[in-house]
Amino acid sequence: MSLKLIQYPKCTTCKKAQKWLDQHNISYEAIHIVDETPTKAQLKEYYELSGLPLKKFFNTSGIKYRELGLKDKLDNMTEEEQLDLLASDGMLIKRPIVSDGKKITLGFKESDFLESWK
Repeated sequence: MSLKLIQYPKCTTCKKAQKWLDQHNISYEAIHIVDETPTKAQLKEYYELSGLPLKKFFNTSGIKYRELGLKDKLDNMTEEEQLDLLASDGMLIKRPIVSDGKKITLGFKESDFLESWK
C-alpha cells in the first residue's frame, strides 16, 4: 500500500507535513479530508494502528469541535459514538493522518515523521 496523506489543503500543519514528505522524496497520495472523509471502518483501523486514545483523533482546535461542545461530551460517549461522529465530518478529525496501512502518524511532528517515514 502506498503512503496516504489525509489532509485539508488550507491547514498549515498539513502543509508542513506535505513539505517534509516532498523534501525527503517520499511519494504519497494526497486525500482531501472533507471531500473524502475517512469511513468509520477506516478511522477504526487508523485508531487501532496508532495505539493512541480515540480522543486524540479529534481536531480540538477546530470550530466544529467547539460548536458541538465536544470537550464536555466525549468522556460520556462510547467508542462507537465517537467513531460515528468522526466519520460524519472531516473537519472534526485531527490532521494530517499519514498511513501506509501498517503504521500511522497523526498531526505533524518531525521526529515522528523521521521515525516512521524515513
